[in-house]
Amino acid sequence: MANLARQPWSRWFVFLAVILACALSIGWLQSIRLQTLQADREMVSVDEIRRATAAERTRLSLLRQLPAFGFDNVVADWTFLNFVQYFGDDVARRKTDYTLSPEFFEVILARDPYFLEVYPFLSTSTSIYAGMPDRAVALMQRALQSLKPNVPPRSYFAWRQLGIDQLLFLGDAPAAQRSFETAAQWASQSSLPESQHVAEVSEQTARFLADNPNSKTAQISAWVMVLNSAPDDRTRQTAIQQITALGGNIAENPDGTVTVQPPAE
Repeated sequence: MANLARQPWSRWFVFLAVILACALSIGWLQSIRLQTLQADREMVSVDEIRRATAAERTRLSLLRQLPAFGFDNVVADWTFLNFVQYFGDDVARRKTDYTLSPEFFEVILARDPYFLEVYPFLSTSTSIYAGMPDRAVALMQRALQSLKPNVPPRSYFAWRQLGIDQLLFLGDAPAAQRSFETAAQWASQSSLPESQHVAEVSEQTARFLADNPNSKTAQISAWVMVLNSAPDDRTRQTAIQQITALGGNIAENPDGTVTVQPPAE
């Protein structure tokens, strides 16, 4: 009787062991496949990458001209997914460059300027990686013409992103001051939980710039914003290096966040 009672459990044990073995085998084979694909990507020539980039540029140019028939958001989302694939192809970008980045955002922000989540990606890819901050600023300024306080909610973040690029990458402190002032005004009109804090921080940054256009505190504050919204490790490391170079002290908190102490001015 005891053996009969144990028999179903032994069958379940064998069944689970078989599933586990299959899962491990699939994982191992998938790992080999990924390594092979990565090796194949490393073998792609610069000419092949440039041809693919040229084809993508043509496609983006067509998207800018074609009607969306009411599906502007879908076009914007799809184009952003293509951008993520382009931006994340480290092998291709390392062998060539990031200069196609702003072309994606020409489409994305023209179709959906309310797509607030893409503004940090525009800044990172175009201002930092492609070295084209004037293009990033122009794209943001054009998109901001379609935004209003609370339309969409948190629209003040786009003004803050514009101020960051104007200050850090164009060195235009007066323009950055105006952008942070606008961000503060828009945030003060919002009822969202974090909006009053955003208004205070933005107003503080604007005051620093009004008192001293070369304020290290304002620059550090802007780099902290970059650090907090960075989409990749390289941008995070760039922000940390810039904060340190400006005299800021960075302390990592137990929860993984960082606290930055600016230098005395």
